[in-house]
Amino acid sequence: MKEKLLATREASHILGIPEKEIIALANNNIIPHFKVAGEFLRFRREDVLKIRPAIKKKYNIPEKQHRNLEKLREFIYFHDFYIVSTVIIVVLLWIIIKDIAFKA
Repeated sequence: MKEKLLATREASHILGIPEKEIIALANNNIIPHFKVAGEFLRFRREDVLKIRPAIKKKYNIPEKQHRNLEKLREFIYFHDFYIVSTVIIVVLLWIIIKDIAFKA
């Protein structure tokens, strides 16, 4: 049976650090990783679990840490194009609807 490799996001959740940090650690060869299609990082679960105690110590992460603010930052970082596009569309629709509604 083939081993399922972890994506950056899954490794981030296991280690409790942002995806940007996972990418930096992989680029510095601190976390063993594979590149799929020469671009996408993948990790073996055993490798991530082996490095977890050192990462928790380095980043001073308690066992259970609420990362709501960090999750929000990651969401905005990875979805900024869609957020900006949605805001622009909503503003343009509001301008169009406002002009139609008040001119009638």
